[in-house]
Amino acid sequence: MAEITQREGAWTFDGAAVRIVPGRDRSVHPARQALGELTIPLEALAGIAYEPGRKLGRLRLRLREGADPLLQATGGKLPDAADPHQLPVEPDRAGVAEYLVDEVRQALLLDQVPSGPCDRYLLPGPSVPLSAAAGDATASFDGERIRLEWNWKTEESKKSGGPRTIPLADVEEVEWFPAVGLENGFLRFVMAKATAKAAPKYDPHAVVLYGFKKDPLMALVAAAVTARMPHPAAPPEPRALSAPPPADVVAAPGYGPEGTHEGHGDADHDALLRRLRELGDLHRQGVLTEEEFTAAKQAVLRRF
Repeated sequence: MAEITQREGAWTFDGAAVRIVPGRDRSVHPARQALGELTIPLEALAGIAYEPGRKLGRLRLRLREGADPLLQATGGKLPDAADPHQLPVEPDRAGVAEYLVDEVRQALLLDQVPSGPCDRYLLPGPSVPLSAAAGDATASFDGERIRLEWNWKTEESKKSGGPRTIPLADVEEVEWFPAVGLENGFLRFVMAKATAKAAPKYDPHAVVLYGFKKDPLMALVAAAVTARMPHPAAPPEPRALSAPPPADVVAAPGYGPEGTHEGHGDADHDALLRRLRELGDLHRQGVLTEEEFTAAKQAVLRRF
């Protein structure tokens, strides 16, 4: 067991995982306090280092690419104060920090942990429900839906549409960038059917970040959503076998005895598939009721 406790938190290594507990001092960044305790399994680590300094040294964990949804969402752009994977160390505790580094490195070597990319998340990401207020909005996420509520700093054209609720299934990508210099940052939820991106100031699916201390709280929302989306490096799922057609479709005129369609070319088949997708979109948007959608879908299926 190796352990070090400092004002900004405590790190403990038991041979299988590094446990990180944020400190309670007021100097600890709000994002680290909101994230809470972390348990990082050995298999998620690519390395560890202790960097001596004139006033403070620093312990740094290096995680494998794709192992942590927080790093995936932020691209490693979190400011040092908000980064849970580093710990400022007082000079008189340098020996303890170096001992912890040696223990972790030895375990990585003995367990032959690969340092390459992961094809699945090895950390769960921030727990939900989660809410953060920063920039021009308050963003909340319950595991299934994201809700954006605007404040007095929101551009009027964006605010006029009212609060925005975004189903997780409609999100194709999460983008988080910190404010740099005179450039504002943002958190954006890229929609699956979006054809173009508006500037974050006007985008109802984006939060503008002005470079204040609480901005990294939005990174936690980004990470929580990212953790519940497909991993970008995950292998493609095997194609499912087609389900047998409904009995009423098989009995419909034009359906061949061997389960093949008769009387329709490839063009007709593609047109019918497009119509089914259109009906599904109208149903999800609330234009068609459940009964209307079912009736329309059955009518299309009979034409296959």
